[in-house]
Amino acid sequence: MPVEALIAAAREFLGDRITTNAALREHHSHGQDTQPPVMPDAVAFIETTDEACRLMALCHAERVPVVPWGAGTSLEGHVTPIRGGITLDLSRMNRVLDVSQPDMDCRVEAGVTQEQLNIHLRDLGLFFPVDPGTSVCTIGGMSATRASGTNAVRYGTMRDNVMGLTVVMADGRLIRTGGRVRKSASGYDLTRLFVGSEGTLGVITEIQLRLHGIPEAVSSATCQFRTLRDAVETVIAILQMGIPVARMELLDEVQMAACIAYSKLEGLDALPTLFFEFHGTPAGAAEQAGQAEEIALGFDGLGFAWATEAAARAKLWQARHDAYWAALAWKPGHQGIATDAIVPISRMNEAILGAKEDIAASGLTAPIVGHVGDGNFHTVIMVPPEPDGLARAWELDKKIVARALALGGSCSGEHGVGIGKREFLEQEHGAEAMAVMRAVKQALDPRGVMNPGKIFMN
Repeated sequence: MPVEALIAAAREFLGDRITTNAALREHHSHGQDTQPPVMPDAVAFIETTDEACRLMALCHAERVPVVPWGAGTSLEGHVTPIRGGITLDLSRMNRVLDVSQPDMDCRVEAGVTQEQLNIHLRDLGLFFPVDPGTSVCTIGGMSATRASGTNAVRYGTMRDNVMGLTVVMADGRLIRTGGRVRKSASGYDLTRLFVGSEGTLGVITEIQLRLHGIPEAVSSATCQFRTLRDAVETVIAILQMGIPVARMELLDEVQMAACIAYSKLEGLDALPTLFFEFHGTPAGAAEQAGQAEEIALGFDGLGFAWATEAAARAKLWQARHDAYWAALAWKPGHQGIATDAIVPISRMNEAILGAKEDIAASGLTAPIVGHVGDGNFHTVIMVPPEPDGLARAWELDKKIVARALALGGSCSGEHGVGIGKREFLEQEHGAEAMAVMRAVKQALDPRGVMNPGKIFMN
């Protein structure tokens, strides 16, 4: 059956929700990355898990590739259909199915966004803490890429907050993993197998999530430093002291200059800066903040500037979330490549200051910003509009990743592998571990229809 015939068969239950419209296919040909776009043969907008099962059974039978799609915000080429086939768009599966206030959990469809969920939960005194930087990310996409973000230092990542999944397998079978209990010692942990699998093992259609109570008190602050080394040493000392900061973000002087211009931040200079947030009771949050400020002053920090009002806090964290767009605006005409290295906490200065040396040697502009509370940092490499610009940027990326791996880190703290990080996996995990990963892929997707070309080089 050619792809055209498969599309015709799918129209029997999807109607005009499977389309070959050129504009829609182009929209689904890439994410927010620099990978070359590739058009899918068709885009299917599914609305139920049953429709996903029926479509996957058709594609499996005819060996037609399927690429799951949430919001298209991925940074490593996850949603680029490099072998054509069907892009399976889950954005219309956007219902919050159930919320249990007593158990502090909920079940949502894969197309629910992080912002939508937190608006739904707000009046219940609950929130979902994983905050990857853009409110339009879908919970399904965040699960598939094992997303993280600014709150991970206190609340963990998607790995820690996903309790169970509904997954459509490559051949259309339906399985449910995990459940609603906070722990289980029965059987293989299939939930964590699929969290981070990037659509290569199955299609996640529903997610059971752990929720948290909205803290009684929230306070935010910034602290600026004359040197990047002092800022990072402050982070290491705060973590080693066990101070339970909710968020701790680093912006170097280049990123701060871009954010000041883009987000109209007042009272801040283009210096290395830490953004903090503290959660708890009023007394607890004040105690945490006082301890952190004392440590920062010990490393020549210039003192805490407080954002006490909700609007001021929102502006501060919006500026942090807009850092990528600020960098693009700082260098008009450039593209951006966001690197995603992570290292053990004690090796952060070696990794970050080494990255600064690599950036200087490259002659490129590359602001540094990161979730340093868990050792994760990004450089936004600005790709100049020159014939060799992209090649120079990728060379810099490779140097930053190589140093992170040499320091016992990982090539990806939260963005996933997709296409962009495939070449580093064997160096990080070893040939034998990669062979086991391939065996899992072969067992669950023997015909290779699930998001082919991602994670593995072939």
